[in-house]
Amino acid sequence: MALRTETDKETGVALVTLDRPAKHNAIDLATAAELTAVWRAFRFDDEVRAVVLTGAGGRAFCTGIDRDVEVPQPSSPYTIDDPLIAIGPKANDLWKPVIAAVEGMACGGAFYLLGEAEFVVASEEATFFDPHTTYGMVSAFEAISMAQRMPFGEVARMALMGTAERVSARRAYETGLVSELTAPGGAVAAALRAAAVIASYPTGAVQGTVRAVWSAREAARSQAMAHAPHLVALGNLPPERQADLFRGRGAGGFRTR
Repeated sequence: MALRTETDKETGVALVTLDRPAKHNAIDLATAAELTAVWRAFRFDDEVRAVVLTGAGGRAFCTGIDRDVEVPQPSSPYTIDDPLIAIGPKANDLWKPVIAAVEGMACGGAFYLLGEAEFVVASEEATFFDPHTTYGMVSAFEAISMAQRMPFGEVARMALMGTAERVSARRAYETGLVSELTAPGGAVAAALRAAAVIASYPTGAVQGTVRAVWSAREAARSQAMAHAPHLVALGNLPPERQADLFRGRGAGGFRTR
């Protein structure tokens, strides 16, 4: 199992932990399936009234899809199969509040998860970046998700700069991606405290508020997401060219701002 789930029955808060620290909590196909399953199970679990999502090990929240995963693709140039498309709570019709607790790196496909959380708590040592363009891939789903949380220019810069630049936790806080900064190692505890407060309120009111907040931006988000598969299918380099770039560039040099 690449996912750990613990529920505090007293507070009604579930802690979901991506548990692949040796892989920086990158998501393989099994982990993607486990995430889908856990969100759908929470829909029917009345003991769970709020959720905190984090990554094990402290070095990374999540670094997106595992580069060792092979995903078969249809031959049509107009579509692409994305194994991360259903890893978030909203994609699985879960409207219980989810708080993301970020320690270390959060990059690439991690934004599928951050984009579907109600808010993000991060350690001062956390960093955020989007490596897609560096390796000849279109940042579509990720950039669209972040465009709901950050100013346009900040999203565009992060998506276009690739691995050359990382957004610090402080900058992420200043631009609205992160709602609370903590001391190193303190993100999960802070997120659990906030989740416990929310979980103590009447469930119907909380879930109705979650839906109301999301409805304020859902029309624009849905329209943008509808374009994403075509942009990815047409703009991505072939997988073998992506692999060449990945081997040639590695993590690359970067600066944090």
